[in-house]
Amino acid sequence: MLKSNATFVAEFLFEGFSSFGWQHRLAFFVVFLTLYFLTLSGNVIIVTIIHLDHHLHTPMYFFLAILSISDTCYTVTIIPRMLSDLLNPYHTIAFRDCVVQIFFYLTFGINNCFLLMVMGYDRYVAICNPLRYSVIMGRKSCVHLAAGSLGTGLGMAIVQVTSVFSLPFCDSFVIPHFFCDVRPLLKLACTDTTINEIINLVVSVCVLILPMGVVFISYIVIISTILKIASAEGRKKAFATCASHLTVVVIHYGCTAIIYLKPKSQSLLGQDRLISVTYTLITPLLNPLVYSLRNKEVKDALRRAIWQKPLTS
Repeated sequence: MLKSNATFVAEFLFEGFSSFGWQHRLAFFVVFLTLYFLTLSGNVIIVTIIHLDHHLHTPMYFFLAILSISDTCYTVTIIPRMLSDLLNPYHTIAFRDCVVQIFFYLTFGINNCFLLMVMGYDRYVAICNPLRYSVIMGRKSCVHLAAGSLGTGLGMAIVQVTSVFSLPFCDSFVIPHFFCDVRPLLKLACTDTTINEIINLVVSVCVLILPMGVVFISYIVIISTILKIASAEGRKKAFATCASHLTVVVIHYGCTAIIYLKPKSQSLLGQDRLISVTYTLITPLLNPLVYSLRNKEVKDALRRAIWQKPLTS
């Protein structure tokens, strides 16, 4: 039984995919489990290859490794619980566990947004200021930028969690989603949430618009610089170093912006749930796929590892 009183709910129930029949839920389970396994495997392979191969000990791949670790943590926060609920859709989640889930989900999700911005800045320095690249993007600078991204994620997550869970939820306990997220929880509150909505909007703008703006401006300058390169081969190589990052950026920011920057009046929970599946399952899988399929250096490192050639040769 759900334990609740006039101002407090001790447990929540995810609506998730409970509206689907068990055959559909079983099919979803198989598909999502496969994608989850591929995501974990791909990110572990990327981190391992970058760690072992000295050719990849550069700032770009340092940030890629951090992004892969963050993606893995982000996915682990959401997907195991979702898979369990697909098999048994009427499990509740304790209030405390919901707080923990949304905290880590926001921390790693926001960390990813700022890591992608940092990776865009790294490409900007590499192409537009190559002579000072090793100075600007030294080891200490890279560690500070990565730590700054995580620190921003932690700070923003604390603000959001404090804002959401300071609200009374009364007898509303069914979350119209498959994990604890800000907007579905705000819909359950039995008090005016205007201030909380404003806080959510401000955080969303800072987390999405600011990084997207920096990446957008960086790539305008990058493309302008690339077009000035005399040789066609040089232009092709410069574009190739940015293509993988730009692909991931468009999909990641695109899906997230649709959910968190869309007006509340236009928010359709079923549609939002579908998009959420994309950015919790598909986007973390894209990083290892895009960077391994489109990036020559990573492909070469994989070949060296597969054929068991000495990685330091």
